Order: sequence, then C-alpha cells, then structure tokens
Amino acid sequence: MITICYNIYMDNYEDFISTVSHELRTPLTSIRGFSQTMLNSWDKLDDESKQKFLKIIEEQSNRLIGLVENMLSVTKLQCTNLILKEVSVKPVVNTIVSLIKNSYQNHQFFVEINENINKILADRDKFQQVLMNLVENAAKYSAENSHIIISAENCGDFVSIKVVSTGVGIDEADYERIFEKFSRVDNPLTRKVEGSGLGLFITKNLVEKMDGKIAVESENGVTTFEVLMPVSNIEQQARSKCAQ
Repeated sequence: MITICYNIYMDNYEDFISTVSHELRTPLTSIRGFSQTMLNSWDKLDDESKQKFLKIIEEQSNRLIGLVENMLSVTKLQCTNLILKEVSVKPVVNTIVSLIKNSYQNHQFFVEINENINKILADRDKFQQVLMNLVENAAKYSAENSHIIISAENCGDFVSIKVVSTGVGIDEADYERIFEKFSRVDNPLTRKVEGSGLGLFITKNLVEKMDGKIAVESENGVTTFEVLMPVSNIEQQARSKCAQ
C-alpha cells in the first residue's frame, strides 16, 4: 500500500506557491544572468571579473540548494519518523561549530558546556539540524567580529541549550512571529542577508516533535535562543510514547 503524506501546513496554497516561486526565481535569475554574460563575453572579461562572476554563481547556487532543502523539510515535517535515543549534547555542538565557523571566519564561537551535562532523548540527526539552524542563524544575522556563545546546562527534567549572539536584536512583539512560515524581521541586518524565512519555522516544529520547547529573548541587541530538550530514561519514554 502506498501512503501519500500531504503537508497540512499548506493551508494557503496560493500564498505558498507565490512565495516559493519568488524565492527560487531570484537566485536562478542571477545564475542565468552571470552565466550568459560569461559565455557571451568570455574573451572580453579580465580574470578578476571572471572570478567575481563565478563567486556570485557559487553563492547563488548554494542559496538555491538551501532554499530547496528548507522547502523539502517543510513538506516532510508531518511525515518525519523520529528515532529517539540518548544523545550527548557537547559532541553535536562541537561538530556544528566546526562546520559553521569556516563560513563565518569573522565571528568567534565559544562553547560553554560542562562535562556533567545530562544526555538528552532526541533524534540525533534532527537535533543536529536544529542546532545547525540556530547557530548559523546567529552567525548570519549578528554583527561582524561578534561573539557567538553556545551553552548548555541541566535544568530539571530538561537540558537548556542557549545560542547567544549580538546584533540589531528582535522586538518583543516579533518573538512569536519569527517562528512562522516565511516570516523575517525587518532590520538593517536582515535586509543585507538573503533568506527564505523557513529556518526557524522548521526548527520550532522539529523541537516540538521531540517533546522540547524553544523560545527567544532579545535585549540591547543581545539575542538568546533557548531550546529545552527532555532528559528521560529511554525505556520509560518509549512506553510513554506508545501509550499516547
């Protein structure tokens, strides 16, 4: 039997298609335009111009890949099967930081996690995706040469993981809105950075599917995203899941 999973989040199909078309068209137009320029004027372009155009094509291609991956993630959210296991937080954080800092060399990343931190119960791949979105988001929308701090501490039946960055900040009125699909806060930093407005929507949904919580606070330009992930005995949690 073939099961077809329909995305229940597409409650406004026309708006979704319109936004997707716009987001995909922008990088595709850039890639086509600069490719055509290079093909038609290769002999007239100096090496510096060629390098510049190829860099733009590479950046827009990466943006396009990111957009497609995010949109696929949105359509798969209701079809995602989670494999819950005990996960050590610190190794995942270290992996994420090592991947991201190469793309944001003007930022400094600090990991503040004690060795006695509890293990969480999570789907490791999805938890890694959550942290990747949050840390990359912090780097993307923070000021140049700023510090990004990733910390974790035990908090009762949860582990609190925080990602702290410095930038323009987020108004309290936008705390809930930033987790909505296609939502982006309008400020000088976000105007300079291209994005689909899907990253935090996906992050929130993945956190909640793993029985976690996510929140944001911002004051004087310092923004903190906090994720609370549950700590529990695996057998007990599995029995609880089956009983639901």
